Amino acid sequence: MSKPAIIAVDDDPQVLAAVRRDLRSHYGSSYQIVAASSGAEGLELVNDLKSRARTVAAFVVDQRMPEMSGTEFLMAADQLFPQAKRLLLTAYADTEAAIQAINDVGLDHYLLKPWSPPEERLYPILDDVLDDWQAHAEVPFDGIRVLGTVWSPTTYEVKAFLARNEVPYRFIDIERDADAAELASTASGGTPTLPVVFLSDDTVLVNPTKQELAGAAGIHSKPEAPFYDLAIVGGGPAGLAAAVYGASEGLSTVLIEREAPGGQAGTSSRIENYLGFPKGISGADLARRAIAQATRLGAELTTAAEVVEVRVDDTVKTVALADGTQLKCRAMLIASGMTVRRLDVPGYDRFEGAGVYYGAAATEAATYRDRHVYVIGGANSAGQAAVMFSKTSSKVTMIVRSDSLGRKMSQYLVDQIDDIDNIEVLLNKRVVEVTGETRVESITLEDVTTGDRETREASALFIFVGAVPHSAFLEGTVAMAEKGFIYTGHDVTAFTGEWPLARDPYPLETSVPGIFAAGDIREGAIRRVASAVGEGSVAVSLIHRYLNTV
Repeated sequence: MSKPAIIAVDDDPQVLAAVRRDLRSHYGSSYQIVAASSGAEGLELVNDLKSRARTVAAFVVDQRMPEMSGTEFLMAADQLFPQAKRLLLTAYADTEAAIQAINDVGLDHYLLKPWSPPEERLYPILDDVLDDWQAHAEVPFDGIRVLGTVWSPTTYEVKAFLARNEVPYRFIDIERDADAAELASTASGGTPTLPVVFLSDDTVLVNPTKQELAGAAGIHSKPEAPFYDLAIVGGGPAGLAAAVYGASEGLSTVLIEREAPGGQAGTSSRIENYLGFPKGISGADLARRAIAQATRLGAELTTAAEVVEVRVDDTVKTVALADGTQLKCRAMLIASGMTVRRLDVPGYDRFEGAGVYYGAAATEAATYRDRHVYVIGGANSAGQAAVMFSKTSSKVTMIVRSDSLGRKMSQYLVDQIDDIDNIEVLLNKRVVEVTGETRVESITLEDVTTGDRETREASALFIFVGAVPHSAFLEGTVAMAEKGFIYTGHDVTAFTGEWPLARDPYPLETSVPGIFAAGDIREGAIRRVASAVGEGSVAVSLIHRYLNTV
C-alpha cells in the first residue's frame, strides 16, 4: 500500500535536515517523509503527489521563508489536500503570525523552534494530529484506478480486460468527479485521453494497450522459455483442460491466450448443466479454478499474447506472437475457439462500448442498475445474460429472431426466464438501427414476418448472435473448412489430400502431424463446455502418442 505523505518545508538546510531526520525516525514506517527547501519546491511536490493520486497526511512548514511564507504555502496546498493537517514551525517572534494562521488556514498546531527533545516537544503533538487525520481521512483505494467516462469505448475495453482477468480496480467517472477530471487531464498532458490508469505503484498509463496493461498489472504476458514440449493456443475450457493434463503428465507446457483465460465460456454468468455443480457455476469461477489447477501442476499461462503465425520446420513448430516474440515446440494444440461475430446494423459500430456490447459485459451491470436493457439473441448465452441482468436492471427485453426461445435455448433456461417477471421476450424481431448522440438512446425494431417497424427508447444492448472461428493465423498452415473451422482426424483424409504420413491422422490431429485441435475451433465439434474439456484432455493423450513417434 502506498504510504500517506508528511511534507516538511523549510529554507534553512540544517533545520530541514533535522526535521526530516526526526520525522523519519518516528514515522518512517507508516508515512512517506518528503522534504522541500522552499515554498515553490513544496508546491511542486504537492502537485506531483496529487497527479499520482497519493495522499498527504500532514504539512510541517516553516513560517518565515523568502518569497512564500509558511501561511501562504498552506493556503495554496489546502486547495489540493484540504484534509491534511497543518503545522507551522515558528520562532518566538513569529508567534503572532502563527496564531493568525489558525484563522487564516485552519492551522492545527504551531511548534516553536527548536523542538528538542522531539520525544517531548514534537512527537506527542504530531501523534495527536495524525491520529485525528487517520480517524477522518478518506484513504484512497490501494489498487488500480481507471479514470474515464461511462460512454468511452476505450475505457470500457480496459475495464472489461481487467475484469476478465480478475484484476481488482476502481472506476472513477470523470464526468461526475471534478478532481478526477483534473487528474486525468494533468496525467495526459491537457485534454484527457481516456482512459487514464493509475497503478498502485504510481505508474500512470494513458489509453494503454492490453499488452501494456497486462505487464503493468502483473499479468504474465510473455513466455519464459524459448522451447516447450507442448504449446496450447487458446485459454478456453479445451485449452485449460489440456494445460492441466499436459503439465500433470510431465510435458513442459505453455498456454497462450489473447484476451483472458476462460474463453467465451468465461463470460457466462451461470453454467447450470456442467457436471458436478448442482447449483451451477459462473464461467469466471470455472476458469479461475482451472487456472489455479494448471498453474499448481506446472503449466505456464500467458495472457494478452496474440498468435499471428505458426510455422512448421520438420517436427519443430514455431509460434510467432504479435509483439515479435517467438517460441518453438514439439507439439501444438489449437484451442483458439471463436471470435464474436459483429453485425452490420447502423449504429452498432458507432456505439460499441457506449451502449452496444458484444457479450455479457458483467462490468456494466452497475452502470445499468435500475435501467431498461436489451439482450439480442436466443441461445443459451443470451438467456444466461438476461437472467443475470434481471437481478439489477429494472427490465430486460430479449429480442429473438425465431418464433420460439426453445429452438436454440436449453429448457432449464427457458423455464427460468418464464418465471422472472422483469424479463420480456419479443419473438420474430430484429434490430435494424441504433440511434443517439454520444450513446445509445433508441433502437428500431422490425418484425421479421410482417416487416412492421417500431422505435423504442433504450440505454444498452447486449448482443449474443454467434461467433466465427478464430483461425486466421493458421491460414496456409493447416487444412480448414470453408468457414474457417479446422479439419481433424478422419476428416483430414476425407476432405483434403494434405496428409503426408503413412499412418492415418490421430483423432483431433490436423493436416500437420503434431498439431492438434480441440474445442469449438474444430470442424464438427459439439459446442458444449463439457465436450471442450473432454477434447482438451483427450488431446494430451494423443500428443503423447505422437511424441513417442518422433
